[in-house]
Amino acid sequence: MRFLFVGDSMTIGSAGGYSWRYRMWQHLVSTGEPFEIVGPRCALYDIDANAPVSHAYADPAFPAEARRHLAGWGEGWLHMAPLIREAVASERAEVLLVSLGLIDLGFYTNSDQTAANAREFIARARLANPHVRMVLLPVIPNIRAESDAPFATECARFNVLLAKAVADLDTPASPILLASRPDSYDIHSDTYDGTHPGPTGEIKLAGAFATAMHQAWGLGGAYAVAA
Repeated sequence: MRFLFVGDSMTIGSAGGYSWRYRMWQHLVSTGEPFEIVGPRCALYDIDANAPVSHAYADPAFPAEARRHLAGWGEGWLHMAPLIREAVASERAEVLLVSLGLIDLGFYTNSDQTAANAREFIARARLANPHVRMVLLPVIPNIRAESDAPFATECARFNVLLAKAVADLDTPASPILLASRPDSYDIHSDTYDGTHPGPTGEIKLAGAFATAMHQAWGLGGAYAVAA
């Protein structure tokens, strides 16, 4: 299977970190099943340079070919929908692992517009590969939602709309899963700033995707990656 990670700052990760992509790679290796990670990008975001130019992963042994992704700091469904058709086609992606939405709701679009962009993303991905599989992560807890009630309401409403989109658009030919919010995810212990995952948060995010695929499709094994 050819996996493509799609996401925002929580997925691209920052210089000196691991990223949940690394945790997923560890999991896929542990299953013993053949796989490939694909994508047009491979860098981490460098906060000092304000650009995705770092290759300083916390584990320098993380293979170059496994660092590929389609993720960007400050990018959301709004930004990825126009890119996904070309990315799926050129990378021959078969499974999309998508974590988007927080940045959209925080800066660009309301819940209705964000849900419409998610549907557009799905449609464009299928134009490139009519049999592509997708696992979508809802917007997870974050520090802004703790103090900004209208924002929290929009996050919750978007998650309902995303679940509806998955129910509407899931097909046998191109199945879509809605991953569950990671068990016991705590923004005070699983992130380094209330939003971006630290090591334990990365493990829980990867586990959410791995568990969804294993339970629904029998893809990979049960998730068991330690910190």
